[in-house]
Amino acid sequence: MGLDWVVLGRLYGTLAGGVGLGAVLGRCLPPAVPGVIGRWLFWVGVPISCVAFLRQTNLAGQAWLAPVVAWGAIGLAAILAWLWLRWMGATDAKHRATFWLATMFGNTGYLGFPIALALVGSDYFAWALFFDVAGTTLGAYGVGSALAARMGNRASGGWASLKAGLLNPTVWGALAGLGLRSLTLPKQVDQGLMAIAWGVVVLALVLIGMRLGQLPLGKAARPALAALGIKMVIVPAVIGFGLRAIGWSGPPLLVMVLQMAMPPAFATLVISEAYDLDRDLAVSGVALGTIALLLTLPIWIALFGIGI
Repeated sequence: MGLDWVVLGRLYGTLAGGVGLGAVLGRCLPPAVPGVIGRWLFWVGVPISCVAFLRQTNLAGQAWLAPVVAWGAIGLAAILAWLWLRWMGATDAKHRATFWLATMFGNTGYLGFPIALALVGSDYFAWALFFDVAGTTLGAYGVGSALAARMGNRASGGWASLKAGLLNPTVWGALAGLGLRSLTLPKQVDQGLMAIAWGVVVLALVLIGMRLGQLPLGKAARPALAALGIKMVIVPAVIGFGLRAIGWSGPPLLVMVLQMAMPPAFATLVISEAYDLDRDLAVSGVALGTIALLLTLPIWIALFGIGI
């Protein structure tokens, strides 16, 4: 099938409900609450959800190819960003570093996971997870941090940057989920894990709403839109149609395109702040990208949703 309006309506209801609730709560609750929720999701919630969903995921396919697609998308985005910056004559190192971060790494976890689960279910969750863990996570906190340190005139930290990616709890949650797939657990335990996992999905959307409500839209809208054009339109279209040309189809193709089409990750803002880069561009990219996703989602589903 192509664009299923029922599925899309349910997805938009979930996104709008979770993010909208977060935006409201963010104005009512103490400023420290989003940080507490974020740390709990990072260290506990997301790893548990990885274990729960991976126990229900079909790994008979070729989900191991997801990181290959992820790094292909990261590489293509880096090249296109370099060409754009060169054409624009950008010379400020901090601005260029942030532009690269915004085009290369997307919100494939807190936003990509719920969208993939809503559209294709837990059977293909491994594709989204491997894209995030072995692609976005290692890329952002390894390559991204090293790039930011170099262009922000700080020591790259070499191993320390890569270690941040390798020690990410989501990585270990994925490994635990793979290791526990063959273990038979009581039905009540599996049901409890799934209940927690879906609760984590909703809470992640609420956290996004809280964070967006705290971000003042920056003044760098024009370069941010250029970065979003590369990140959310050109890269997923080029690689998506390329994958289709070599025989990819159905849910795996859609999940890969959606992960590539996610808006810039919050890691872009975190790294930009940590290395004193162009924070205004980072804020604008994250905020405008999240809004733009509502417009681009139906296009990707219509183009690549055949067979879901």
